[in-house]
Amino acid sequence: MTVSRRDFLTTAVVGSVSLGLARPSSNAQDSAKPTSHSPTGKRPIIVCAHNGFNYLDDAYAFLAAGGDTLDAAMRVIKGPEDDPNDTSVGLGGLPNEEGVVELDACCMHGPTRRAGSVGGVRNIKNVSFVSKAVMEHTGHVMLVGEGAERFAVAMGFPRENLLTDHSRKIWLLWKEYHSTQDWWGPGLADPHWQPPDTKPQADLHQELLQERFRRLEEQAADLGIVPELRKDAVHKVLFPPTGTIHCSALNAKGEISGCTTTSGLAYKLPGRCGDSPIIGAGCYTDQDVGSAGATGSGEENIKVAGAHTIVENMRHGMSPQDAGMDALKRIVRNYNGDMNKLRFVDMTYYILRKDGVYAGVSLWEAYAPDKLHQIAVHDGTKRSEKTVAMFKGPSQDFPPPPIVPADGASD
Repeated sequence: MTVSRRDFLTTAVVGSVSLGLARPSSNAQDSAKPTSHSPTGKRPIIVCAHNGFNYLDDAYAFLAAGGDTLDAAMRVIKGPEDDPNDTSVGLGGLPNEEGVVELDACCMHGPTRRAGSVGGVRNIKNVSFVSKAVMEHTGHVMLVGEGAERFAVAMGFPRENLLTDHSRKIWLLWKEYHSTQDWWGPGLADPHWQPPDTKPQADLHQELLQERFRRLEEQAADLGIVPELRKDAVHKVLFPPTGTIHCSALNAKGEISGCTTTSGLAYKLPGRCGDSPIIGAGCYTDQDVGSAGATGSGEENIKVAGAHTIVENMRHGMSPQDAGMDALKRIVRNYNGDMNKLRFVDMTYYILRKDGVYAGVSLWEAYAPDKLHQIAVHDGTKRSEKTVAMFKGPSQDFPPPPIVPADGASD
């Protein structure tokens, strides 16, 4: 029996109960213990997305020794950009629907009040540094596509193939499975969009789900994906990851900078740019106030200018946590509180005020049933902290994936 991705998704169980999705809390403060909040603030300090955790020690030592704040932040995000096993950033990032890796990044240097950005860049690994080069060596703020790539080469950045063998095989597995309509057609914001059926399906559909998962694993094996990575590859086909890293750094003098870099939404339409290269959405830094950045549903963050909104909220007296929660409420407002749509949206904000007070907030507690949203912090002590969440439970990926039964994976 041949089943297209679109047909398969329409028969899949994607109910909130199946994912362990809890009802939204009426009070955002009740959704999670506010562990990611420093009431007094210390500096120097670095705050970043959790995939920067392993790179904090070197960056903090550099910052504490008097290093520039933007250079310190880039020491963090360069790690994931260089890591071929991080499929959400830089080398090895999951490609667009045509199998091409396209990268986005931006940076803001608080002390000199400058900014740089690049979008849709191919063949250049460290696009965060290209955005910094745009800031330092041009009169522009943003370069995109082929022009950004040519500029990078002119500045001495080497062209290289960013699609690793592993990422290529995951993309091929996705092509075996997907419908070309995955990111076509009406999105969540369309007034005619209808949520998928959330009612339990018949045993026949459960058998179909199990068989499809087994076939994906068999196809992964045929593509040469090693056994220990097959389940992860299948997960990245069923749950297309977004992925990004943001980092903000503040020194002892009160100078602050921020940067964000990403390979964007997996299997996206060619040319798609999310929020990461958008000054004021994926990253915003104001030397007088603080810095903020984002990971998650880029299209939703662009619409609320999330990072800028947060910094402006802090300028007007809000705490970092309240400033972030307000930005999340604006996303909720854009969907009139419709949980049938909001369960397919997620957003995490990383917020650092000039006095060293920080917060990490997220729309949902987790991005998978057993994977909490976390931020990484180093202020002399390196640690991970869970975010303060607006809604309990995990978000769901969009396009909505099927629920894979626990016994659906082969050994």
